[in-house]
Amino acid sequence: MAKRSKIILKKIRQSKLVRKRGKKVGAPPGTLLHVGETHTESTSLSLLTYNQEQYKVSRLSQVSDLKRGTFLDQVTWLNIEGVHDAAVVQSVGEMFELHPLVMEDILNTDQRPKIEVHEHYLYIVVKVLNFDVADSQARVEQISLILGNGFVLSFQEGKDDIFQGVRTRLESGRRIRTLGPDYLCYALIDTVVDNYFMLLEQFGDQVELLEEELLSNPTPDTLQKIHHYKREMLLLRKAVWPLREVLTSMIRDDSTQISQDTQLYLRDVYDHTIHIMDTVDTIRDLLAGMLDLYISSTSNRMNEIMKVLTIFASIFMPLTFIAGIYGMNFQYMPELSIRWAYPAVMAVMALIGVGLAFYFRWKKWL
Repeated sequence: MAKRSKIILKKIRQSKLVRKRGKKVGAPPGTLLHVGETHTESTSLSLLTYNQEQYKVSRLSQVSDLKRGTFLDQVTWLNIEGVHDAAVVQSVGEMFELHPLVMEDILNTDQRPKIEVHEHYLYIVVKVLNFDVADSQARVEQISLILGNGFVLSFQEGKDDIFQGVRTRLESGRRIRTLGPDYLCYALIDTVVDNYFMLLEQFGDQVELLEEELLSNPTPDTLQKIHHYKREMLLLRKAVWPLREVLTSMIRDDSTQISQDTQLYLRDVYDHTIHIMDTVDTIRDLLAGMLDLYISSTSNRMNEIMKVLTIFASIFMPLTFIAGIYGMNFQYMPELSIRWAYPAVMAVMALIGVGLAFYFRWKKWL
């Protein structure tokens, strides 16, 4: 029992449902300590500036290379890959005048998807889930977005370039470059939501294979897979459900950072999250039905085995009774002196056995 509990706790930690927070116990609010796993060795900064006429991408070696005042007539997107370096997060926060509690939340990768409205910017937390084919599970990454006047900051745990599609759209000079930073923030959130659809598609393929395995040859490994995918669906639900509240707040609140035109696009993303939640609930119901089917299949197979054993026991029961009678060591047993007694008894036992077998078959018990 203790070994099984250790295995369950290990799987929970691997699925990132629990983060180590012990080093923050007793620390005052605003203490900049990284909580979570380190996904990359070094922190890298990429700066992207654009307007309707031009588009420029550059890599920064340090935060001090960024001069905010030179980008007033452009949209500035600063992407930080690797939030384990508290000094980098603090430098960026001080340059863009972020609240210490916001910087603390950026470093704490155990945040729930949420939105915080500040005087000059919005702080948004979303969760990205990437499907790991080797382990058939989703890897969770937290992305923090800061939407301010003329700029967007994005903080990623690792270097998974999920926003490459947005960069391609900006480089190609499409309509996105004529819009403001609020539309860029929408495009980043939309990319995260679209990634959920890809994840659901991959999980759907795995669940279909699992269903075929369940119907053909269910094993104890099948039961473990069912519980595994139920846990993964719970993880996805925890990422999407709070995101609906975030989008609702962005649509309904009269924030100066989000225009009415962008709110229309955010409503479209909100509809996508509803679609995702419906799909997640459908897969969860399917997995619950598969679990019931596995239990029923296992019980039916056990009943079949017990039925066959019971039939064989029923056939041999009268034969054992006859053999037990003639195995008694009484001196006066009339059949013992008859010449054909032994073959007669064997014939009777054979007829009884065959007769019972035909009877069980006629009753469709065999």
